[in-house]
Amino acid sequence: MKQLMLVGASGLVGSHVLQQALADPAVERVVAPTRRPLTPQPKLINPQVDFERLPQDADWWPVDAVICTLGTTIRVAGSQAAFYKVDHDHPLEVAYLARRHGARAFALNSALGADTASRVFYSRTKGEIERDLQAVGYPSLTLVRPGLIGGHRTQSRPMEQLAVNVSRLVQPLLPRRYRVVPAERIAHHLLQAALAATPGVHVLPSEALL
Repeated sequence: MKQLMLVGASGLVGSHVLQQALADPAVERVVAPTRRPLTPQPKLINPQVDFERLPQDADWWPVDAVICTLGTTIRVAGSQAAFYKVDHDHPLEVAYLARRHGARAFALNSALGADTASRVFYSRTKGEIERDLQAVGYPSLTLVRPGLIGGHRTQSRPMEQLAVNVSRLVQPLLPRRYRVVPAERIAHHLLQAALAATPGVHVLPSEALL
């Protein structure tokens, strides 16, 4: 039986991870720290936190593995600096604290094109969090890199939704790596990576998620 931590549980991919993890008999409990409370469910521990001031020694930190689906957009965040905090700084602090308390596996929902040398701020940020997570020292680290993500978002992302809709129309003509990946498929791969905790650093490209 595994004890998992899930950060980003209220988002599109995170909500699917939460649903799948709670239904999985291999999972004993899910610790999902969030800013606002989630619906209470069996096996779910849901501390309300401020990600700017995470408690260093809370009794819910000791878990076997962490799944991170935290993410936003620059439009929603309001600035590049605010975006960087959500997509880089917060995941990295969670990774350090969970590792310090014994977690041995970490699975990150990253993005297609993640690259520290990218001229695109979004892709460069994703590349930097991937690089910095490798320095934390997890015995097992999985970096999942979806392209466009399919599913219903509670938070409006009009340009992203337009891209998803167009891609679906021409999906049969697109290379697999550029096809829309259903959120539940990404969640499945994140959960399986966390549970398997295979030693080493593993990268799952978008085409491997379909």
